[in-house]
Amino acid sequence: MRHSGAVSPLISVGAAGVAAGLGIAVPLGAVGVLLVSEGMARGWRSGAAAACGVASVDLVYAAVATVAGTAVASALARRESAVRLVAAAVLAVVAVRGLLAARASARPSGDSGARAEGTASTGRSDGWSPRRSYVRFVAVTAVNPLTALYFVALAAALGSRIAGRASAAAFVLGVGAGSLAWQLVLAGMGAGAGSVIGPRGRRWTALAGNGCVLVLAAAVAAGPAVLGRS
Repeated sequence: MRHSGAVSPLISVGAAGVAAGLGIAVPLGAVGVLLVSEGMARGWRSGAAAACGVASVDLVYAAVATVAGTAVASALARRESAVRLVAAAVLAVVAVRGLLAARASARPSGDSGARAEGTASTGRSDGWSPRRSYVRFVAVTAVNPLTALYFVALAAALGSRIAGRASAAAFVLGVGAGSLAWQLVLAGMGAGAGSVIGPRGRRWTALAGNGCVLVLAAAVAAGPAVLGRS
């Protein structure tokens, strides 16, 4: 009973972390669109790996924000335009590659056509692995400056509530748990839809999803994003 007073604040800070993780994850931006598309195109395993990649970056950014939030904020503010352009370029490359892959899969020929159809039906891509999905989504999420700024602002708002190591750890773990929970929901939705709509439907949704990401990349390059994480 002697430690109940210490445990209760940790639970409160952990819950705040979960809410923070959901707060950055739930608004559907480019990363969310890509995550749903990943589940649809490559199935649950790759989608779940991609979800873990996104949540990993959220967790790391939350940890950095609790330790050096002010320094991170000022560094990003000085390089806002450059960081935004790099983020837009990475998103554009990912979108264009996705569009080209979806377009190529729409015109198979001979044995390669049979392999493409078989791959689409299993939700996996030749030569692809969940590890590659994880690395890809770590990279796409990490270049987004809005995620870092979000956690910096939140850490500053919480102030002394996450001043100690235990509180900081509870907050960071809560962020990771909240983010991962929602990313897995998106991956599961994509994988479930992909198993229902068939190969042709997956190709069209891949085209639409990557097209949306390309538009969002242009919006990021033009100015601050307003459609969730992008």
